[in-house]
Parts: sequence; structure tokens; C-alpha cells
Amino acid sequence: MTNSTITLPKTTGGRIKSIIAGSLGNLVEWYDWYVYTAFSLYFSDAFFPKENETVQLLNTAGIFAIGFLMRPIGGWLMGTFADKRGRKTALTTSVLLMSVGSLIIAVTPGYKSIGVAAPVLLVIARIIQGLSVGGEYGTSATYLSEIAGKKRRGFYSSFQYVTLIMGQLLALGVLILLQRAFLTEQQLHDWGWRIPFGIGAFLAVITMYLRRNLQESASFTKEKDQSDSMHGTISALAKHPKAVLTVIGLTIGGTLAFYTFTTYMQKFLVNSSGFSKASATLISTLTLVVFMLVQPVFGLLSDKIGRKPLLIGFGVLGTVSTIPILTLLSHTKDVWVAFALILCALIIVSGYTSINAVVKAELFPANVRALGVGFPYAIAVSMFGGTAEYIALLFKNHHHPQWFYWYVTVCIALSLVLYISMNDTRKHSKMEED
Repeated sequence: MTNSTITLPKTTGGRIKSIIAGSLGNLVEWYDWYVYTAFSLYFSDAFFPKENETVQLLNTAGIFAIGFLMRPIGGWLMGTFADKRGRKTALTTSVLLMSVGSLIIAVTPGYKSIGVAAPVLLVIARIIQGLSVGGEYGTSATYLSEIAGKKRRGFYSSFQYVTLIMGQLLALGVLILLQRAFLTEQQLHDWGWRIPFGIGAFLAVITMYLRRNLQESASFTKEKDQSDSMHGTISALAKHPKAVLTVIGLTIGGTLAFYTFTTYMQKFLVNSSGFSKASATLISTLTLVVFMLVQPVFGLLSDKIGRKPLLIGFGVLGTVSTIPILTLLSHTKDVWVAFALILCALIIVSGYTSINAVVKAELFPANVRALGVGFPYAIAVSMFGGTAEYIALLFKNHHHPQWFYWYVTVCIALSLVLYISMNDTRKHSKMEED
């Protein structure tokens, strides 16, 4: 292939077209991932023997965490693949894996029918999806950052979280439609929870074909054509230890806060605050809509004032407000008070989510960018984001839910130390060397 056939257009219209094409795949990928947590309240008793509700949710959250533990492997494999073979090929492969995982969950019989084989197959499906999402993040963050011009890089890359959140909203939207329009509560528990996984598998297949028409990143093309250095290898990544540690450090607090106030909130509202499942779903949906809409605003702001002020703002506000917000949320019975508290937390978290992709991409040269973004990020997410629900439910099961509030606060504070000491990547970007 020549550069004329694969290099991304440098016009604004060409960039927007590429962002839309790449983001649609990201949306479906994350829909498939979040359907698991959105519907876990309904299928947890299908895969595990009857116990109390908290224990069933604990088992389901444990498997959710297993999926996250596979993300570093996915980040490594797909990151290497993306740096060697191209962003487009890696993005197409990752969505195919997600389709396979969703299909397995959709058709697996319950514990009553096949016994222990049911949770085993659930684990296998989540392992496949973990590999997929582990590869998706680094590659899509790299792709969206590379196609953006210098002046709007924060704005364009923020659409990674727009589509990530939109995937959550799509999952919750399907849940709301099934809850309120098509199925009874019992039907959802019995078999209705399989429907969204079937939808996800179908949409992922369509997206795989859409991604085949993506144009390749100009940064990858230039690096591949002009450099003889190693592409996407661990030894090449090892030449950037400070950048790797920076990715891990800035992710710890942000990813834990994000998963606490998004995926875990639905269960928290039901299991701790006492809301009905339908009310919890509605509250989560409304807060996520606003959260999604503010991402480009924060991304655009970072192009004006820099990335560092937003990260520090998240670190400071997250450290001082997490315990009060979660404490008040655990005691409220009012839908709008719960909405306001969660939204407040998510606005604060936006200082991290809106720009974390571009900050990480700006730390690495093109030959190891997808691996450098995806692999260390996946390590941090698997350790802190993926285990958030499990740790929260574990503390609750031992009658100390407030310990989780302190855990989140301490992790945000640790990341804040890094935010204060690191360079602003808007002014010190490896992308300017592409």
C-alpha cells in the first residue's frame, strides 16, 4: 500500500469522518462490555446457586474483575499488533473478539441446566471480552489522537469517552425498554437478559465490517515507512520507563473513580440506598447522558488551558468530595438528590476521563504508542477499575461499606501527587515529533 491510499485526510471534514467511523466501533465495543454489568442484577442467579443477593452479585462482580485481569494481555497483544500492522487492523480484530464473547453469554444455559459449566463458560466469555477491550482502549486512544490536529487534539480525542459512555447508555437504554415496555420482571430474570447480549454480538459483527473501511493513521504510516526501529515490542517500550509509570500513576485514581460512579452505581443504589432496580437504572441513565455531553467541553478546555489543570482539578475535588458524596448517597431515598450527587461526582471525574486518552498518547513516540498507551493503562485498570465493584461489595458483605469510600479517596490522592509533578503533555508532546 502507498501513502496516498491509507493516509488520513488532513482537512477538518476528513478528520471528523474518521472520528465518526472509529468511534462507532468503539461505541458498540463498549456496549457489549457494559451490558454485562447493566444486566447482572438479572442474570446473577442464572449462573450461580441460590444464596443471598449480595453473594450472587459478589460472584458476578468477581467474574467482571476476571475480564479486567485479561486486559493487560489484550493491551499487550493488540498494542503490539497495532504498532506493527496498523491501528485499523487491530481495531477490526478487537471488535470481532467482543462479538464472540457476547454470543457465548447469550446462548449459555443456566446453572440449573449444566451446573458448574455455566459459570465456567461465563468466565471464558469474559476472558475473551477482556482481551478485546484491553486492546480496544490503547488502539482507539492512539487512533483518535493521531488523526487530530494539534490545536484540537484534546477535543477530538475526548470522543473516545463520549462513545464509551454512549455504549453504557445504549446498554441501559435496552434495559429500560425491556423493563418498562416489553418484558415483566420475571421474564427478565428468566430469559430476557439474554436479548442484549444477542444484540451486542450482532452489532459487533456489523461494526467489524465498518471498521474495515477505516483509513490508516498518518503517524503510523510515516513511522512504518521511514523508521527501522522496533515497532510495538516490550524492549522498545522499556526505553520509556517514565512514560509507562506516568500512565499507571495517572490512571489509578481516575479509573477507580470512573467505575465507582458509573458501573457500580446501579448496584450501589439498589443494594445500599434501597432504590428499586428500575429507579436505579433511570438515575444511572440520566447522569450518564450529562456526563457524556460534557466530555468534549472539557476536551476543548484542555486545548485552551492545558491538560494538567484539568487533572489537578479532578485530583483535588475528588479527594475532598468522594467520602461525603458516597456517604450522603447511601442514606438518600430521593431520586433527584441521588441524581445530583452522582452527577456532581461525574463532573469532577470528567477532568480525568475527557483527556486521559490524549495525555497518554502524547507521552509516546509512534512506534510504541498503541502499546505504551494500552498495556500500562490496562494494568492499572485491571488492578483498580476492574476490582472496584468486587472490593466495594466485599467491604459491604463484611459490614464496613465506608472502607471503600476511603479506598477510592486515597487512590485519587495518590494520582494527584503525579498530576502535580508531571509535565503538561499539551506543551511537551511526543506527537510533535511524528
